[in-house]
Amino acid sequence: MNAIVLAAGEGTRIRPLSESLPKPMLPVADRPLVAHTVDAAVDAGADEVVLVVGYEADAVREYFGPEYRGVPVEYAVQEERAGTADAVNAAREHLDGPFAVLNGDNLYDPAAIDRLFSAAPAVCAVEVDDPRNYGVLSTADGAVTDIVEKPDDPPTNLANAGAYAFPAEASEWLDVPASERGEREITDVLARVIDRYAVSPVTLDGWLDVGRPWELLAANEWKLGDLERRIDGDVSEEAVLEGDVVVEAGATVKAGVVIEGPALVRSGASVGPNAYVRGATLLGEDSTVGHAVEVKNSVLSRGATVGHLSYVGDSVLGRDVNFGAGTTVANLRHDDDAVRFTVKGERVSTGRRKFGVVAGDGVKTGINTSLTPGLRLSAGATTTPGETVGRDR
Repeated sequence: MNAIVLAAGEGTRIRPLSESLPKPMLPVADRPLVAHTVDAAVDAGADEVVLVVGYEADAVREYFGPEYRGVPVEYAVQEERAGTADAVNAAREHLDGPFAVLNGDNLYDPAAIDRLFSAAPAVCAVEVDDPRNYGVLSTADGAVTDIVEKPDDPPTNLANAGAYAFPAEASEWLDVPASERGEREITDVLARVIDRYAVSPVTLDGWLDVGRPWELLAANEWKLGDLERRIDGDVSEEAVLEGDVVVEAGATVKAGVVIEGPALVRSGASVGPNAYVRGATLLGEDSTVGHAVEVKNSVLSRGATVGHLSYVGDSVLGRDVNFGAGTTVANLRHDDDAVRFTVKGERVSTGRRKFGVVAGDGVKTGINTSLTPGLRLSAGATTTPGETVGRDR
């Protein structure tokens, strides 16, 4: 089974984190988001992985190379973002039998991907409370009978989770006409397969579509929650590590530090002295958490620094962010409503009572900066000492 993994998109809804890095390469625990998908495919027995790339493709190529975990890796370039069927069609020359299609910006229950491969032709489904914003699957006698995109009156609560195992013949059906939104949809290919084959529904126990910054937080909460305690780095005898904490080789945890898991301190990272790390927190490679800093339920990407006497909660910091001493992140509205965040120019609810800031690569704050909940700081943005920032910049 060839596994086609879609990783060509920029991820405009997750900006500013994707301003210089493709969304599938954003960090989720100890690897990029897309690597979790590729790992699931490899574990399920993929003979070859074909990564469909486009935006900032070199980042994907550099991570996976020509072989990943002993499985050959090929690359196909989607020249124009014209839909999921177009993306798979870009990989058509690599198809010579049954093939799977997986989204590189989704997290799947790995066991379900194994069942997907075994049950081919098949499609993954997830039960949702409100399926109106999804493709909705109908089933009868153990087979999928129909798929309807975003219906006003859904026939079931089974949403299409964007993972497919197709018969070889489907590679000839990829050149579908554009939909009403101007894209060539892989669901049109699925509809044709449903007409000709018995397509098995494979229900996912866990699934997450990572499209917006708070969903990247949720992805890390999921995967960090799977950690098993491991201490390979340099940890002071005067530090306290509670629960499932992983300190990778090459990381340093200094005296007076308290870390409450699940938490991952990656190679090259430095924590403390006298710092407090709690919640599902990822401290990326070469990141720094200084003296008397508290970090709670956050993601610090590679090279990010939080200076001493600072607080960061429920936030995502991009690569090489530098928060000056005394920077404080507010993560809770006084009215207790869900925090809102700007997505493609529109303020939308995160659905989270607590949500801090999202800082793009290279953001720098002056000392004693205060940052309000739901703040978006574009790559390279700066603040002045003592400033209270209440609007995106």
